[in-house]
Amino acid sequence: MVHKVAVIGAGPSGLTSMKACLEEGMLPTCFESSDDIGGLWKFKEVSEPNRASIYRSLTINTSKEMMCFSDFPIPADYPNYMHHSKILKYFRMYAEHFKLLKHIRLQTSVKSVRQRSDFSRTGQWEVVTEDRDGQEERHVFDAVICCSGHYTYPNLPLKDFPGIDTFEGKYFHSWDYKGPEDMYGKRVVVIGIGNSGGDIAVEGSRVAEQVYLSTRRGAWVIRQVSDNGLPVDMKYNTRFVHILFQLLPMRFFNWFGEKKVNAMYDHTMYALKPKHRLFSQIPVINDDLPFKILSGAVIVKPNVKEIQGSTVVFDDGSVVEKVDIIVFATGYNYGFPYLPSSAMYKSGYRVGLYKHVFPPNLEHPTLAVVGFIHAFGAIIAQAEMQARWVACAFRATLCQS
Repeated sequence: MVHKVAVIGAGPSGLTSMKACLEEGMLPTCFESSDDIGGLWKFKEVSEPNRASIYRSLTINTSKEMMCFSDFPIPADYPNYMHHSKILKYFRMYAEHFKLLKHIRLQTSVKSVRQRSDFSRTGQWEVVTEDRDGQEERHVFDAVICCSGHYTYPNLPLKDFPGIDTFEGKYFHSWDYKGPEDMYGKRVVVIGIGNSGGDIAVEGSRVAEQVYLSTRRGAWVIRQVSDNGLPVDMKYNTRFVHILFQLLPMRFFNWFGEKKVNAMYDHTMYALKPKHRLFSQIPVINDDLPFKILSGAVIVKPNVKEIQGSTVVFDDGSVVEKVDIIVFATGYNYGFPYLPSSAMYKSGYRVGLYKHVFPPNLEHPTLAVVGFIHAFGAIIAQAEMQARWVACAFRATLCQS
C-alpha cells in the first residue's frame, strides 16, 4: 500500500519534503496557491494576499555553497550571492531533476486540514482545497506536511505609533515594497532595522532626498564580504567553529565577535549598538549601510514617539518634518489558518512544536511543519534535514498502522 502525503506549499521546504517522501516510498501531492513554484522567491510586481513577498533587487545574504541542497549543487557559474531570479531557476532545476513537478498542483489553495472521524485509529486527515475557479475538492491523506513559511502575514503595529492616522503622506509595510521608484526626491522614514529595513533604507537613499532609519533596540551589522574577500558564512560557519561553541563559554564568543565587528565600524559611533549581545539575535547583514550612514544618506534615529501630520517625533526629542513616506519594516506574524486549533498551539511568539517540527499533542504523529525555523544560516539546508526526519517518521508510523 502506498501512503499519501499532502504537502502545503511549493517553496524550497515543500520541494525537499516531496523528494524526501518519494525516497521513503510515499506519494506526495503538493498544493501551491500561486501559479509557480518557489514560494518566497517567486517575485511578483504586486504583492498577493497571504503570500510571502520580496522586492525587485533582492539578493540572498547567504552564499550559494552554504544554502544549496546537499545532493544538488548550485551551478558553478552562479555568483556566490545570488539574485532572487537565479534562486528561482535553481529551485526549478531541482524540481525537474528529481521529477517533482508532476506532484504539484498549482493555483490550488488549502482551505482546511481536519482530522478524520477515525483519526484515533488511522491518523488520517481530510484536506479541503480550492482551485482558481473556486471549485472545492476533498481529499484524504495519511499524513500532512505544512510548508507555508513564516513571511506571510505582515506585522503592522499601528497602535504603537500614536498619530499615524494624522499622517499626510504614504505609509506601508516592507511586504509591499518592490523598489524605490516612489521615493525619488522624497523624505523617507524606515521603521525597523532588520535585513529588510536595512536594505530598503540603503536602496531608497540612492534616490530619496533623505532617509531616516528608526530603530528601537539597535542591531549588530555584519558584512557579507569577510576576510580575504570570502563570504562571511564560509569563513565562520564551519565545523571547527561549531566545536569551539561547544567548548568555550558564550560570553567569550560575544566578546570576540563584537570586538571584530566593531573593528569594521564602531557601532556606538554609528548609533547602531544594540542592547543585546551579538549571538543573542540574528544580526543584520548589510555591506552598504555603514557607508550610507557615514555619508549622511541614511540618518539613524531612535524609536518613533509620535506622528503629527507630516512630522515624526522620536524618543530622543528630535523631530523630522515634511516626511513623505513611512516604511514599516516591522516583521511578520505567523499562522496556520487551515489547521484546527487543537492541532497547533502558540507559546508567546513561538509555535509549540517538538524539535520545531511535530505538534506534540496529537494522538498520531502524522502532521509536521517543515521550514518554520529562524536560525543562523540558510533555511534550505535546515528544511532538508527536517524533511528527511519527517519522511522517516511518517514511514515508520504508517507502516505500523
